[in-house]
Amino acid sequence: MGGCRAFREQCRVDRRGLLRIGMLGAGGLTLDQLLSHEAAHGAAARRDRSVIILWMRGGPSQFETWDPKPQAPVEIRGEFSPIDTAVPGIQVSEHLPRSAKIMDKWSIIRSMHYRPEDGRLDHSTGDQVCFTGHPPGPIPDINVSPSVGSQIKRQLQSLNPQMPAYVMVPRHVPGTSPAYLGSRWDAFETQADPASSQPFAVPNLRLLEAVSTDRMQDRRRLMEDLDALKRRGGTASMDSVDEFHRQASELLAGTAVQKAFDLDSETAAVRQRYGFFGQYMSRVRAGGDAPNWPQRMLLARRLVEAGVRLVTVDCRWWDTHEDNFWSLQNGFLPRWDQAYSALIEDLSERGLLETTLVVAWGEMGRTPRINAAAGRDHWPQVMSVAVAGGGVKGGRVVGSSDRNGAIPQDNPKIVQDMLATIYRHLGVDVTRETVDHAGRPHPILPCGAPITELF
Repeated sequence: MGGCRAFREQCRVDRRGLLRIGMLGAGGLTLDQLLSHEAAHGAAARRDRSVIILWMRGGPSQFETWDPKPQAPVEIRGEFSPIDTAVPGIQVSEHLPRSAKIMDKWSIIRSMHYRPEDGRLDHSTGDQVCFTGHPPGPIPDINVSPSVGSQIKRQLQSLNPQMPAYVMVPRHVPGTSPAYLGSRWDAFETQADPASSQPFAVPNLRLLEAVSTDRMQDRRRLMEDLDALKRRGGTASMDSVDEFHRQASELLAGTAVQKAFDLDSETAAVRQRYGFFGQYMSRVRAGGDAPNWPQRMLLARRLVEAGVRLVTVDCRWWDTHEDNFWSLQNGFLPRWDQAYSALIEDLSERGLLETTLVVAWGEMGRTPRINAAAGRDHWPQVMSVAVAGGGVKGGRVVGSSDRNGAIPQDNPKIVQDMLATIYRHLGVDVTRETVDHAGRPHPILPCGAPITELF
């Protein structure tokens, strides 16, 4: 795929830099070693930084969220009207009033799209590209390339061994697994759902509390036996599984992890601020009842506050082929508006917004033309993304879609640009390569450049 402009910028040096490298080389330090050294120091300087991905699976409509088209024909613009935000010249959907009031704290990308090389995309294949930056494989739900979370964990877990670097709330979605990197670099899945009506408790943590000292010793002996077996010729996959379980056991035994997942320690006022919502979505035939993901966002705040590098929150299911306007007005948008604005303000008040990049997006947009079922269908040609924190200057709009919201018009951005922005924020060295099971090297990103207009 050639060198991306992002990669070229990272490796560009001036004449003085070349002289310095020459002198270092004479002393036994190669260019590769120098870049690795600088990457390591860059990561160390970013050891307090985190990312929250709010994954709006199904594909939120750009028209009814962050890119209204009031001048388009009614069959395109739909039933909702735009409202002004706190930033002059920026409008959003009328059903996002709280988000509009804090527009100075977040920004919008309106020209996000896929490359032709990414192929013809649906939900799971779009998930794959958005979480890996690489084209999907033949089986939509199975990664062929490592996820952004696994790449982050691989490079940054050692900076804070007391906390998992990569957490999925509540569990994996397509595209989020480590692929050929192996389970050692997999996400920690909460499994339990903060949206449940039951008290929130992560199963692995509860299991740990119930294990006696004798049983813990038995487990340690079992791990020692596995080590011995591995030394006698165990496979690489066994090594990966062994290391993953070792890390999991050590993490779960730590009080920091126990505290981070203790959602019940939050006050009732804070939990109400994010919102509790009942199961009211019986008319949403396309995706069924939407889960109560506002409490998932609150858990994400707790986790980054404790030092988790990347938290991905499953905020599904925005696949509104039918009853698009009823579903959004009576369900999705009110809960999103309350929870998203609460998360951004909460991070800001706690001094975490500057170090926490919050990316809200899905795997596609929706069709410009409304269908016969009052819905909008799949449309990966253009979508909108909301970005806040991590040094992002609020109140900005990057790029635009055309008058009908069908294709990018100005300053188009590709999915890989968003991933490059995430990697840069965390200090991940994108010049490294990964090696698959066949020994073939792969770039962390095939292309893409950080979206500097946001900063």
